[in-house]
Amino acid sequence: MGINIYVGNLSYNSTEDSLREAFGAYGTVERAKIITDQFTGRSKGFGFIEMSDREEGLNAIRELDAKELDGRTIKVNEAKPRQSGGGGGGRDSNRRSRW
Repeated sequence: MGINIYVGNLSYNSTEDSLREAFGAYGTVERAKIITDQFTGRSKGFGFIEMSDREEGLNAIRELDAKELDGRTIKVNEAKPRQSGGGGGGRDSNRRSRW
């Protein structure tokens, strides 16, 4: 079974290829994704790595956490599962707007 890894504090110059290369030294990277702002396309400074082998992924976490990548000290840990339910915020749908 694979593992999903969170990578934070990324340089705005980091690319999915540089993530793939860094983590690829520890095993097979299935996917590398940097999260970007939907309006500007600019990196939000974090991303995710999916590795096919859990043990390789845990080794990558141990080896790369607090190491430098593209000029920044990155934070690496196992990604937490997404919470079910809605996202966003917004107004309480039962309240009426004054406008």
